[in-house]
Amino acid sequence: MVNTLTPSQAAGLGAARAPIPWRAYARLAKLDIYDYYLSVPLLAALAGPTGWAAPGRTSVVLLLVLLGQVTLTAALVTFDDVTGYRDGSDAANYGPDAPARRLARKPLVTGALTDGQAVRFGWLALAACAVSWAGALALAPHRPAWAVLGVVLWFALGFQYSWWLKLSYHGLQEVFIAALGWFFVLPFHGLLTGQAGGLAIVQTLLFGLGPLLFGVYSNINDIPGDRSVGRPTVAVLTSPRGNALFVAAVSALETVLIAGAAVSGLAPWWFLPAMAPVIGLRVRQFVLGIGRGDILRARLLGVRIHRLAVALLVAVDLLLDLGAAA
Repeated sequence: MVNTLTPSQAAGLGAARAPIPWRAYARLAKLDIYDYYLSVPLLAALAGPTGWAAPGRTSVVLLLVLLGQVTLTAALVTFDDVTGYRDGSDAANYGPDAPARRLARKPLVTGALTDGQAVRFGWLALAACAVSWAGALALAPHRPAWAVLGVVLWFALGFQYSWWLKLSYHGLQEVFIAALGWFFVLPFHGLLTGQAGGLAIVQTLLFGLGPLLFGVYSNINDIPGDRSVGRPTVAVLTSPRGNALFVAAVSALETVLIAGAAVSGLAPWWFLPAMAPVIGLRVRQFVLGIGRGDILRARLLGVRIHRLAVALLVAVDLLLDLGAAA
């Protein structure tokens, strides 16, 4: 039987913990989850000599990009929590028997923040993103139309995961998770360099697949909650075998991108051995999560694989820059 919190229980729990407001808002914004923000060091390395022709300007643009990413993501997860609070799914998934640290991540459920406070915070975060990215566009050394359009488009859509359009409720959850990473890289790379080369596109795709490849394991664990609120993830819509095939296909796509870039000449031949640890760990993740059913450990491994992949991509880009300068 699923445990839920009554309003009085939630209020009592919030009063008992009574975190100071900034902590409640930090938890609401999920500031401890930084995996998407790793796009900034990737952008810095991927920019190369062209993007760093004016170091001070590029540094300011990257800082504004980061501020916009943090605030847009804060708006996204805030509105997602508001939706989960209103439809009761968070109360069901984070009942009174949940571990205290896990439950504290839902300040609306615990009563630490009110619905109105959360909604106001979400809009303020989105406004801060608008200011930050407008500044990045104004100061960017290049403004190709496709890059500007990408920034504007993602500002308009990036908070609508489960708000307004509710994209994740219309079969786009997995696409959205990957697209968040894609739009955090390629448009801003265009602002820094004025172009989008083949290797930059490959790295953009790989970056977005990273969060997706720990998100799909979370979705297996979230099937009851997602089904109860009508969120049609692949895990909800398919059988366990069908979902396993989907996870395998996404994992294989990452390998194909890495190998294909090396074979086609978009990346140097050593790109494949450099990224080989990611491929090997991806196999281990699949065996752990799908083969053995240890979903939470597979998800955690996916987070670590993503961070490793970004570190390796940054190293590849820096080595390429050194080679070009030699």
